[in-house]
Amino acid sequence: MNQTATPRPTLLSVNVNAVAYLRNRREVPWPNLIDISRAILQAGAHGITVHPRPDERHIRFSDLPALAKLTREEFPETEFNIEGYPTRHFIDLVLENKPHQVTLVPDTPEQSTSDHGWDFAKDGEMLLPIAEEFKAAGIRVSYFVDANPADPALAQQAGADRIEFYTGPYAEQAGPEATARELAKIKDTADAARALGGLMMNAGHDLTVENLPGLRQAVPDLAEVSIGHGLTADALMLGFPEAVRRYLRVLGHNA
Repeated sequence: MNQTATPRPTLLSVNVNAVAYLRNRREVPWPNLIDISRAILQAGAHGITVHPRPDERHIRFSDLPALAKLTREEFPETEFNIEGYPTRHFIDLVLENKPHQVTLVPDTPEQSTSDHGWDFAKDGEMLLPIAEEFKAAGIRVSYFVDANPADPALAQQAGADRIEFYTGPYAEQAGPEATARELAKIKDTADAARALGGLMMNAGHDLTVENLPGLRQAVPDLAEVSIGHGLTADALMLGFPEAVRRYLRVLGHNA
């Protein structure tokens, strides 16, 4: 049964991995990750997201303290979100840097990007004590999930405060019928999450100003989107401040 959803603006967290990846192509200090993150937040974004991978090919472990300080001290109304696979090293990095949210993804080290949600039947027992460790430190826990109505309850049992829809399959569809099928899966999963009570919903992966309206129509109470690649591509033409404002307008904010 569908649950009633109250429409509201969706918060924007900007993933700056692509900025760090460009910086790392040369042994030079530009583009400056902190300066660009500051410009993103000054333009009205609600947070910064990073995904530090074991090989540090984009975000470096040494970037985390500066980003944590930026959000907490210069922009205390914003949030810092660290995502990644929960190795012991990753867990310790998160605990040391105390983001507002940690988003756990089932990535292998060699993956170029996240491309699926958790298999909670297989991994839920492993994830629960990790979630409890983060929550004991005051860090909100979100899990990357596929559009599957069975997953929200399993995620909540594994300690989730939120789920993040993996929106790649929706964003990749070229025709209206296929797009509608993927949106229907997301909507059914959102209905299942809403019915649990207390489990909020995020989304991320290949989201753009073109496909965000359809997603927000399907999930009008979507709490937050994490966007990196599409927004960075727009920023190459528009600059980061205007690209951020463009996404904010699509997400229901006056910008």
